[in-house]
Amino acid sequence: MNPIDLHTHTTASDGTDTPKELIDYALKKKLSAIAITDHDTIDGLIDGLNYAADLPIKVITGIEFSTNDPAYPFDIHILGYCFDIHNADFLKSLIDIKTSRHERNVKIIKKLNDIGFHITMEDLRAEGDDGVITRAHIGRTLLKKGYINKEQKAYEKYIGNNCVAYVPRERLTPAMAIDMIKSAGGIAVLAHPTLYGLNQRSIEQLLERLIGSGLDGVETIYSLHDVNQEKHISDMAKKYNLIMTGGSDYHGRNKKNIDLGVGKGKLFVPETLLEHICPD
Repeated sequence: MNPIDLHTHTTASDGTDTPKELIDYALKKKLSAIAITDHDTIDGLIDGLNYAADLPIKVITGIEFSTNDPAYPFDIHILGYCFDIHNADFLKSLIDIKTSRHERNVKIIKKLNDIGFHITMEDLRAEGDDGVITRAHIGRTLLKKGYINKEQKAYEKYIGNNCVAYVPRERLTPAMAIDMIKSAGGIAVLAHPTLYGLNQRSIEQLLERLIGSGLDGVETIYSLHDVNQEKHISDMAKKYNLIMTGGSDYHGRNKKNIDLGVGKGKLFVPETLLEHICPD
C-alpha cells in the first residue's frame, strides 16, 4: 500500500516548494496521492492540478483556512477537501479573504515601522514569491534584516497575539469556513487537533462545537501526534462518525524537521483513507 499526504503547502502560501517541485518530490517519495492545502488560496492547487494531469499521482483539491472562534483565544484551522474549484461563491470569498489579509499586513508593517523597523510590502512580496503573504513572511523578513536572531522571536516579541505589532484578522469563523467548503461540494476537517494546547476532553468539546456547524472530519494522523494522541483522536472520530484524514503539514525548508509523506520520520497515511474523503 502506497502512502499519501493530505496536508502540504507550496510557495502559493508559506511553503518553499513550488507546486511543480512539491509534486516531483511526492513522485520521488512514491506517494500515490497528495493534497495541496495552502492557506486561504487555491493558486498553488490550480498549478499543481495542471502539472500533474498526465502524471501517475492524484492531486486532491485542498485548502486550509485560519479561523477565529470567540470561544477560543487561538486560531482554529479548517481543512477543505474535494470542493469545486470553479464555484463562484467560493472564489469570491477567497478574494475577500485575500483583500483582508493584505489590509492586515499593511497595518502590521505600519506598527513595525513605528517602532523603528524598516520593512515594506515589497520586502514581504520578495519573501512570498507572489503567493499569499502570511505572518511567516513577516517573520522571515525581520530575520533577514537582522531585527531578530530566530524567526520564532517575531511571534514572541512583535507579531504574535497581544504583541506590539499584532493586528487581529477580520473574523472568519470556523462555521463560515465550513459553510464555504461544504457549499462548494467539499468536506470540512479540523486540522491538527492536538496543536491547540487543549486536553483530551477540551478537544472533544471543540469537535462537538464544530460538528454543530457541519464539520465532516478530523485530522487523525499528523506529524506531531504521538501514538496515544492518534488513538484518542481516532476514538473521537469513530464516536462522532467523523471522516479521518492525515498529513505531514509539509512546508519545505520552513519546517525543516517535517518531511513530505513521513513527517518526523514515522508518519504513514494510508491511501485507503481516500475512499471516505474523495470516493470518486
